Amino acid sequence: MATVKKQAIKMLTLGIESSCDDTAAAVLQDDCRLLSSVLTSQDSIHTRFGGVVPELASRNHLESIVPVVNEALARAEVNLKDIDLLAVTQGPGLIGSLLVGFSYAKALSYVSKIPCVGVDHMAGHILSVFLEEDKPEFPFIALIVSGGTSSIYRADSYTSFTLLGRTRDDAAGEAFDKVAKLLGFPYPGGPIISREAQSGTPDAIKFPRSWLEKDSLDFSFSGLKTAVLNHCNNEGQKKNPLQIADICASFQEAVVDILVEKTMLAATQQNIHTVVLGGGVSSNPRLRRHMEKRCQDEGNRLYVPRPAYCTDNGAMIAIAGVHQHRQNSHFSYDSDVYCRSLLA
Repeated sequence: MATVKKQAIKMLTLGIESSCDDTAAAVLQDDCRLLSSVLTSQDSIHTRFGGVVPELASRNHLESIVPVVNEALARAEVNLKDIDLLAVTQGPGLIGSLLVGFSYAKALSYVSKIPCVGVDHMAGHILSVFLEEDKPEFPFIALIVSGGTSSIYRADSYTSFTLLGRTRDDAAGEAFDKVAKLLGFPYPGGPIISREAQSGTPDAIKFPRSWLEKDSLDFSFSGLKTAVLNHCNNEGQKKNPLQIADICASFQEAVVDILVEKTMLAATQQNIHTVVLGGGVSSNPRLRRHMEKRCQDEGNRLYVPRPAYCTDNGAMIAIAGVHQHRQNSHFSYDSDVYCRSLLA
């Protein structure tokens, strides 16, 4: 009698992300094949306020979470009963926003009996590069830059991360948005500064770089933001028109210089020759080009996920959750969200 070849069991993970102002969900098969990824942005809501309003963000998550999850399941052509694991962002982020996604996932897990894991948002960004076909090997240095963080990690495995440096004040993305607001651009202003900078001269204005103590891997961007403000005020007092493109290009160059130099220093200190970028700011073309050149010059290899995987998304939470689950991560229905990353 002919034998029937048993098909390999495939694990389906539903990832849910609601740490700030985007509601996202994704379905991942095993740890490599993305079946769907859905996201709703709240930019149109927060633009008129010049930044994210936490209460409005959490209210919008309440309206969006069920439709977004249902759409992710529909696009993946699966039902909830097909899902083997729930992975949800537990922190860091805005508490009100986190509570929506985390409470929803816990309730879904309790009712459907599907295992659930709470994922650190930073772990998701660090591992987002593994959603691409070209994957790095461990260990590697990860620079994670967004509106909420600017941090450097050493990644030794899918679940082992060491924090090497972090921002002491404004994150890089936050500095971009604040300077954009200063120049009269709407929120979110980071992408607008990047576009304006393309027609400007990067060394037109000598904005300062804060290197902090010798060999420090920490960041500080508040002084740079103040330098831009002072430049604009000085030009206004002189009745000189602001050279917006040059300001954007010079400001962006200062941020990129600091991010690249600190990352290269971390790679040298740790004797690691693989570098990974993650977080929304890693979509910045200038940062990517400058980091690529420095890595080539120093014999390092750079891995950067596509822009859709750099910004907050459910897929990165799903892949981090898969590997956390494989390590027999403990989950309790009594657990709560947290505002600061536990990867310290």
